[in-house]
Amino acid sequence: MDMQAKPTGAGRTNKQAERSALSDKLMFDAAVQLINERGTAKTTLKDIGEVAGYSRGLASYRFGSKDGLWMELFDKFDELWKAHIGSYVSGKRGLDALSAAISAQCDIFKNESSYLRAMYILWYESLGDESEIRASLARHHIIYRRDVQRWIEEGLADGSVRDSVDPARFATMYCSTMFGTIYQWVVAADAIDIDDFFEHLEKMMLFYLKEARND
Repeated sequence: MDMQAKPTGAGRTNKQAERSALSDKLMFDAAVQLINERGTAKTTLKDIGEVAGYSRGLASYRFGSKDGLWMELFDKFDELWKAHIGSYVSGKRGLDALSAAISAQCDIFKNESSYLRAMYILWYESLGDESEIRASLARHHIIYRRDVQRWIEEGLADGSVRDSVDPARFATMYCSTMFGTIYQWVVAADAIDIDDFFEHLEKMMLFYLKEARND
């Protein structure tokens, strides 16, 4: 007699969690694909569910609204970026951390290009609204500037950065350069040689921080 064991309560819970995680991943991937193809306004939850291989209503049931999905997508990308840059700057300080951050940014362009492009389309298209995404993005920009400012302050403390550099101003300039580059890349990716650009950017910024004397 075939006595097939039935899943226990814990086993059923684990399988359900695995199915939910898989469906979330497929719907996030579908959202990235559709945002890149159509933008956010023409991307619907119904289409996301269908492209992911599920029913029309699953995305609505899971996320409630497009804004709900966008916020979860935002959080997912934020987690990805934190893990990515953390692997580069961990244990580094000052100019070493700054150089590592530039390398991290260069590599995410190449390794996560679809996700990066979709997220910046989402962010740019949210700027006209007083949305939760816009507010969250503003908070993240503060964090980005704060991190760069801290690295420059560490460089000032260890003598690797010239005394006349203002950390807050440099942080604003650095972030403006990065986000401006991303904007150009989203509009026309082929117009920018990513490796060449970031190599030049690192050399230019290190020269400014260490050697330029005409303030």
